[in-house]
Amino acid sequence: MVKVSDSLVANTKVYLEIVKQLREMISADNLKSGDKIPSERELSERLNVGRSSVREALRALELLGLIETRRGEGTFIRDFQGNQLVQLLGTFILQDEKAKHDVIETMYLIEMDCLRLVLNRADEKQLLKVKSLVEQNQLNDDEFFYQLIKLADNFLFSRIWLILKDYYNSVQPKNVVYNRNIILQLIEALIVKDEKWTFSIYRQLRNLSILSDKY
Repeated sequence: MVKVSDSLVANTKVYLEIVKQLREMISADNLKSGDKIPSERELSERLNVGRSSVREALRALELLGLIETRRGEGTFIRDFQGNQLVQLLGTFILQDEKAKHDVIETMYLIEMDCLRLVLNRADEKQLLKVKSLVEQNQLNDDEFFYQLIKLADNFLFSRIWLILKDYYNSVQPKNVVYNRNIILQLIEALIVKDEKWTFSIYRQLRNLSILSDKY
């Protein structure tokens, strides 16, 4: 006899796999906002799954605002903005704890490498401008680090960090504390170009008790 919990887990895995395949199919077919996606029947045949499972996956995508059904016309990819697609991935695909850990760890490593670049590239005037915004409570944690990453002047780091930050926000609790005093200390460490102090403050800010001696 199959336990209810076992059945639920199995159904969930099938459901998540369909969502993942749908995402990959949309990417492979190079579908864009406004494009029509295949019908339930076509998706069922193409993905080799039941129509009821496809229907549930499509319903989830529609609830997240990624697709819309137009009566008599079909289902279309919505003109979504911001990080909705990333939220979808975080909600349905990043369920594995190892995957979550890797995302968070990579984001922290990029932030630390960007801090190193800021130490070498940013001048006092630029950092004092960021400090002023912090003192006026005009930046949250994401916005503060984005300002620093812009000062690091590395476009690839910037793009990767923005993507990872969206994943991070999808899998982490929303009650992250913004510690202005620690952030101000971090800016001071960057201004005086004290690398050891900079990373000590960063570890405190991110609540990281163990990091490589490299950092």
